Amino acid sequence: MPHVLLESHCSSSIPLDNIVTFIANGKYDEKIGINLDNKEFMLTKLKKGDNDLIKLDIPTRLTPVTLMKQALNGYAELSKKETLFTNTHSIYNKVEPEKKYLKDINYFVNEFQTNKDIFVEVGFGSGTHLLYQAKENPEKIVIGLEIHTPSIEQVMKQAKLQGIENILVANYDARLFLEFLKSNSVERIFVHFPVPWDKKPHRRVMSNSFIAESLRVLKIGGTLELRTDSQNYYEYNLELIKSFKNYPVKILKNNDLAITSKYEARWKRQEKSIWDIIFEATEDSPEHILEGDFSFDESYDKEVLKEKFANKIIKSEEFIIHLEDIYDITSPFEGALIKLTMGGFNKPVTKYLILEGSSLRYFQGVPLKTRLNLEAHKKLLEILR
Repeated sequence: MPHVLLESHCSSSIPLDNIVTFIANGKYDEKIGINLDNKEFMLTKLKKGDNDLIKLDIPTRLTPVTLMKQALNGYAELSKKETLFTNTHSIYNKVEPEKKYLKDINYFVNEFQTNKDIFVEVGFGSGTHLLYQAKENPEKIVIGLEIHTPSIEQVMKQAKLQGIENILVANYDARLFLEFLKSNSVERIFVHFPVPWDKKPHRRVMSNSFIAESLRVLKIGGTLELRTDSQNYYEYNLELIKSFKNYPVKILKNNDLAITSKYEARWKRQEKSIWDIIFEATEDSPEHILEGDFSFDESYDKEVLKEKFANKIIKSEEFIIHLEDIYDITSPFEGALIKLTMGGFNKPVTKYLILEGSSLRYFQGVPLKTRLNLEAHKKLLEILR
């Protein structure tokens, strides 16, 4: 992780200019506001023995890494203190490799458009099935969702080697991803051999809400296809089926597919049973419209915020708000910086609120516009009243 070790110094001596925009003082560390190339993020300053460690603020880090290294070097120069250690020059000019297959979630929220049919595979693992579907259906867009980085790297490597052009990959929780797709836009959703989570069933991909969201994005005749070798997971899904009696469901046992992964082949050699449960969409769904925004319309007082934002956790059935810390800003404006974690239990996000005078906003842009993030924001407004 890029960082700089400097001689001890007082942050208030740092001249605020077009790079350093504010210094926020907290109980255990300081946050240094940065604006570089019209991108805002922060550095963190910590005591390390008799010296000061300046590093990236993890929740606000962004790409390219060279931009953040430039900020670290710029801060070190502004401090006019001796640099005792730095690793910000080792790969300063490194060019990030092109990853045309891998897309950030913001791409799917703000940019993704297609008239082609879409396949979605949840947790593609080795990528055998994902690559097969992409090769067999070159006219489709095949989206793979996976949170295991080595699996993502392997699939991107194989897609390039095999000249496959119609794959998009996202490192994101599938239980939330479907919310960003249009209604009636997907032809098939594959959930093949998901982790059973026998001891933590709340972690499972398949649930009433996931099936309902799948049926929303599927076009008429489209299918959600679960394949599992876990009898517990199979029986769990039999219970879920009862909530979807209006939709045709097909159940198969030991059905052979055109493509088999090495793990599935091993299970078959062990004579292990494999079940398929296939849901079919039979009606058009209304378009998914999220009402509301992330604005703050009132004036706020710093001292009142300090009282309200003492370390506090608010939980509902679906989302959480953890008010973690509050930092004091005295220059170049009177204000505060509030650190909080908010959103759905499956994918909460750490954000900062910045109070500039009496105006409050999300630092570095608002959260992704999801239903649960909007619900958490509404609750936040109630707390602030």
